[in-house]
Amino acid sequence: MKTWLTVISLLLISLFYPAQSDAAATKYPVVLVHGFMGFDDALGIDYFYGIPQALRSQGVQVFVARVSPINSSEVRGEQLRLYVQSVLAYTGAQKVNLIGHSHGGPTARYVASVSPEMVATVTSVGGVNWGSSFADFLRGAIPVNSWVEWSVNIAFNTLSRIVTGVSGGGRFPADTLASTESLTTQGSIRFNQKYPEGIPSQYCGYGSARASNGVNYYSWSGTSQRTNFWDVSDAALSVTSWVFSEPNDGLVSRCSSHLGKVIRDNYNMNHLDEINQLFGLVSWRETNPKTLYKAHINRLANRGF
Repeated sequence: MKTWLTVISLLLISLFYPAQSDAAATKYPVVLVHGFMGFDDALGIDYFYGIPQALRSQGVQVFVARVSPINSSEVRGEQLRLYVQSVLAYTGAQKVNLIGHSHGGPTARYVASVSPEMVATVTSVGGVNWGSSFADFLRGAIPVNSWVEWSVNIAFNTLSRIVTGVSGGGRFPADTLASTESLTTQGSIRFNQKYPEGIPSQYCGYGSARASNGVNYYSWSGTSQRTNFWDVSDAALSVTSWVFSEPNDGLVSRCSSHLGKVIRDNYNMNHLDEINQLFGLVSWRETNPKTLYKAHINRLANRGF
């Protein structure tokens, strides 16, 4: 009996407190990039909940970018490019590793495409790389140039400014219509034509890590909506998933998330689980998100990034 209790105890310890003997730090700083209506931290709450701290404990230099919560991929991308320049000046590093969630994926890709000399790797987590059916649904449901469109634009632009203000992120322009258009299928296809690095040759395809611009690309995502009974956001993501005709995380489909080397595209995670939200309420039957990020840091470090 004591033997079995010892075995069970050791298993639980290894599950919740994985060994750090093989933990490694990346050569280049890591910059985390938030998605739609995101922030670095607001009222002391991280967008990437607990993830920056987990990576720093591994000896990694981690920065959380501040860009417009709502705007086009290009506008957000140019803001991120300036932020990366400041990180390089501050650290003295030659390049950075970009990790973007949701709309942060295309945002990071823009920087790597326009200024590849500043970027070692781009990692897309639940990234909107081929568009979102939910964005398509919203764009189709709201008549163009209508009072409804005007009202929605004003409301979300105002909310964006509130989020920016609460997070202490300074002043960033907000454009809900431009953001929504960037996240539609057609908007994403146009973006991919201008910034094609890392994008598979066909929808739901798989690419290689290293692209023609010398930057390495990676991606992972989930295909679940309800993963934790206590997480109230699961219900909302279950509703938004209804507009999809393929496996998805509630806001982005499995195939749309593909970029470069696909690490895995069917984790038991929804769109918020991918950043350890809400407040760490994620599936107990899946690898913890913080563990995924730390494992990816090891992957990058072992490849010299």
